[in-house]
Amino acid sequence: MTVEQNVLQQHSQKHQQTLLNQLREVTGTTDVQLLQQALQVSNGDLAEAVAFLTEKNAKVPQQDETTYYQTSQVASDRYISVGSQADTNVIDLTGDDKDDLQRAIALSLEESNRAFRETGITDEEQAISRVLEASIAENKASLKRTHTEVWSDSPNPYDRKRIDTCPVGLKNVGNTCWFSAVIQSLFNLLEFQRLVLNYSPPAQVHDLPRNQKQEHRNLPFMQELRNLFSLMVGSKRKYVDPSRAVEILKDAFKSSESQQQDVSEFTHKLLDWLEDAFQMKAEEDREGEKPKNPMVELFYGRFLAVGVLEGKKFENTEMFGQYPLQVNGFKDLHECLEAAMIEGEIESLHSAENSARSGQEHWFTELPPVLTFELSRFEFNQALGRPEKIHNKLEFPSMLYMDRYMDRNREITRIKREEIRRLKEHLTLLQQRLERYLSYGSGPKRFPLADVLQYAMEFASSKPVCTSPVEDIDSSAPPGGTTGQLLPPPSTAEQDCSPAMETSGPASGLSAGPAVAQQQRVPIHKPFTQSRLPPDLPMHPAPRHITEEELRVLEGCLHRWRSEVENDTRDLQGSINRIHRTIDLMYSDKSMMQVPYRLHAVLVHEGQANAGHYWAYIYDPHQRCWMKYNDISVTKSSWEELVRDSFGGYRNASAYCLMYINDKKPFLIEEEFDKETGQILSGMDKLPPDLKQYVKEDNELFCKEIEEWDALQARKAQQEKLALATAAASAAASTSTSSSSPQPMSIESSLPDNTAPQQDPEYMEQPSPTNDSKHLQEDTERAISRAAAEQEERSPEALLNASLPPPSSPQPEVQAMMTPNMQGIIMAIGKSSSVYETNGPEAAFFKAIKLEYARLLRFAQEDTPPENDYRLQHIIVYFIQNQAPKKILERTLLTQFADRNLAFDERCKSIMNVARAKLDLIKPDEVNMDEYEMWHQTYRNFRETTIFMMSGLEHFQKSNYMEALMYLIYSYQYNKELLSKGLYRGHDEEILGYYRRECLLKLNEQAATMFESGEEAEVSTGLGIMNELVVPCIPLLLIHDTERDLLAVEDMRNRWCSYLGQEMESNLQEKLTDFLPKLLDCSTEIKSFHDPPKVPAYSTLELSERFSRVMAALGRVPTKAR
Repeated sequence: MTVEQNVLQQHSQKHQQTLLNQLREVTGTTDVQLLQQALQVSNGDLAEAVAFLTEKNAKVPQQDETTYYQTSQVASDRYISVGSQADTNVIDLTGDDKDDLQRAIALSLEESNRAFRETGITDEEQAISRVLEASIAENKASLKRTHTEVWSDSPNPYDRKRIDTCPVGLKNVGNTCWFSAVIQSLFNLLEFQRLVLNYSPPAQVHDLPRNQKQEHRNLPFMQELRNLFSLMVGSKRKYVDPSRAVEILKDAFKSSESQQQDVSEFTHKLLDWLEDAFQMKAEEDREGEKPKNPMVELFYGRFLAVGVLEGKKFENTEMFGQYPLQVNGFKDLHECLEAAMIEGEIESLHSAENSARSGQEHWFTELPPVLTFELSRFEFNQALGRPEKIHNKLEFPSMLYMDRYMDRNREITRIKREEIRRLKEHLTLLQQRLERYLSYGSGPKRFPLADVLQYAMEFASSKPVCTSPVEDIDSSAPPGGTTGQLLPPPSTAEQDCSPAMETSGPASGLSAGPAVAQQQRVPIHKPFTQSRLPPDLPMHPAPRHITEEELRVLEGCLHRWRSEVENDTRDLQGSINRIHRTIDLMYSDKSMMQVPYRLHAVLVHEGQANAGHYWAYIYDPHQRCWMKYNDISVTKSSWEELVRDSFGGYRNASAYCLMYINDKKPFLIEEEFDKETGQILSGMDKLPPDLKQYVKEDNELFCKEIEEWDALQARKAQQEKLALATAAASAAASTSTSSSSPQPMSIESSLPDNTAPQQDPEYMEQPSPTNDSKHLQEDTERAISRAAAEQEERSPEALLNASLPPPSSPQPEVQAMMTPNMQGIIMAIGKSSSVYETNGPEAAFFKAIKLEYARLLRFAQEDTPPENDYRLQHIIVYFIQNQAPKKILERTLLTQFADRNLAFDERCKSIMNVARAKLDLIKPDEVNMDEYEMWHQTYRNFRETTIFMMSGLEHFQKSNYMEALMYLIYSYQYNKELLSKGLYRGHDEEILGYYRRECLLKLNEQAATMFESGEEAEVSTGLGIMNELVVPCIPLLLIHDTERDLLAVEDMRNRWCSYLGQEMESNLQEKLTDFLPKLLDCSTEIKSFHDPPKVPAYSTLELSERFSRVMAALGRVPTKAR
């Protein structure tokens, strides 16, 4: 046999064995002949083989429930027996012994509680989860999606621009998160990255006929993978599109575009294609007899199967790639490996007897540099004929030592395994003894024995105290107040309290004869006395008869017994802890720590058996931190976050694949060096010439897109400037026209365009030029600086309530149009009237501006309820609370005093002119106008956020949840941006978060109710609400990972998943199956979203009043939400 034939035969055998293992794992069928028959019928297609076996099993008469569970128990014995001691206490329930029945119930409860303590999941929850997953699997086959969800790219290329050397993400082109997770894990193996980038297809392939080229789809895929890797190395984009490579793979799987692929299935196909592609190249380039395949050397290892088959010993060497491990029944990775390395009954392997038992052990003879474990978190339920996910917790280390599984350490490991087995047997006995102390009793309720003795001691020490006589109990009523019923004669214990009863009423002197007559009387209903406790009942449990001597002896015994029990319990716990430490340290000596494997990547799946989301955690050895690769998002992470998402038992997320690398082979993750300069190759320098040109062209396209975007924005800015210039000219013309006949103006009528970057905001007036005499600016600065320190004799409330002097007071309609700012300024001018009369307008201006600033400063320092938010009334309050620069405050306050609407009388006009003169004195270099505009833009954003918040809350209070949602969503997002810059720049995040969450829950409830109606129109409307409103908002709740938001998401999902176990029409079942994967998608990426709703313009007074009304109505909100 030639070398080529030998290699092909080994590959064929290995491939068939892999398929058999997968088929056995998926279907649970152990009959090898039946599995081989299924593979032959299906021509090696795994999906068709599963369908064949499922149909075959369906033809077999259904087992009853008892038989099924017995079969399942036998099938899983080998996994249960590893690392745990099987329970040997078998209880016979066929007889009439009630004690056995009680013990069986107690054991069942104990087992259920133990499972809950270990996994955090009750049996009921697991059963519900299995039903949900089974129903999804049943309907998945008939699923036909109308469209595929994809992420829409931001139109702004700067949002898609790569930041420095941040890793490049992969775009999800339609349920392809599985592709991203695996490819990123392999890409970050730098040796694998180099092999792919430097791969060149064999020359002989170009000469093949077209039909044969179809059989070599791995070669086009290799080229697309090279292109993709090159973009991930040198692209200027934040993320790249893998569509071409994905399409080739999907064609190979013969699957629809919307189907999510299994990670292990995809990885198997990927490694097979890579192996074949490099094998063809190796055979073409070989110089010796045996070609070397780098993929085989990187990912494949060998193990020795040593065993006994029907009494005959055998040894076989087998090759493996990804090593499958069972999860169910194990607590950590080592327990999984121990179980996987031993199959069947293996006692005969170590004994001299020629036993007929069968079994085998696996011993690794050669480990690959990259060691990949498949964690089988999906099992096939034979009774339901469907897969279901295992959510149990499974721990794994960041550094894994494989010495105990190596063939060269076979004898040492067997000795240590035997020692561990002996220790575990002893441990089981100790735990059983300890359990008798901690769960004492013969009934279903059990308590720690030390506590039982303590309770007995407390009872014995208690004194019997009877209640005082009840004076208002009628003498005709029997004792205890239960009139109309004959009571049995009092016991001896009850007679102990008779002295108190003898004095309780005239009934104590009646004879037996009249007593009978009394019992025959018509009962009198006394609701307030007949419901009371009997007068002879003690206030608390206590012994009726106990002497001092008896109490002394009993207390002594109980004290001694309790001490003995506590000492025994402490000794047992100490022994158990010592055995645990001994087992944990069994392989800690240096001789068993020579084969270290470091965790490189963890592939995580969140969701159910047939719906969910994949992402990867990958270790960056250069930054020495974990990175989270979640499609287009690449962020820094931590070991704590990895543990939370990967170990399982939390939020349905768990590790699905573990990738370890040999820690003694640093070339796997080392950067490549330039042979001439010795410098590390990075970026484009890594790429061969053809790929360097490919990336260069793509980067040029992206740069061109940025240039086009910049040109578009420049044109828009120019158009805005022209529009502003036109508006300014119109405003100037109207000003000159109105100057000849000055009249009071409302704020609303004089608002400038709020889009003008050079003008003042809409809530204050643009100052007009003046030719009045100029004064020194320092006077204004000193006046404002002193205002914060000086205290006025009268409070701000008094200033607000002060009236203006009589000369020419404004008309009522003008007063109604005044903003809070103008009202305060007019009050300040009125308070400075005496200064005006004495010292003129300049001094009056300083007095007024000092008074107004002091008033606003007090407002800023007050602790007010949300409905009295002074920030909405006064921009100065907002600036003070957020520590705006002094120059910004000065100019803003001067601008308010320079308002044209202050021209009510000669005094106000004079002070207004002084303020305008002060404004003209401010030089361009003294106030940074960009900073000034930035602060005013922040305040505009605050007002806009307030309007969104107010509108959303108004709609919510009217139960208009669909209208309220978008306002609340955007107000929360805008508010979060404001709060990121300062604590007082936005509103209370808890209030917005509460109503955003409640709105989504209300909409979910509405949609679920519509779905339950079963009417076509209602069902379509309900699913439309979920698809258009609720589902797009779920990532917003998941991204910040707050407990209340996560619970709300789980509540919404559970509501819809609860329909899976119910009977419904086939069209509803299909729609539900189509919808659930979208709802269960656990991605935190924000998909295409609605534009923000249009908000109306409000005057300051109207906004403040409406906001106050809305916030005052929130008094009924729970304290935690507010």
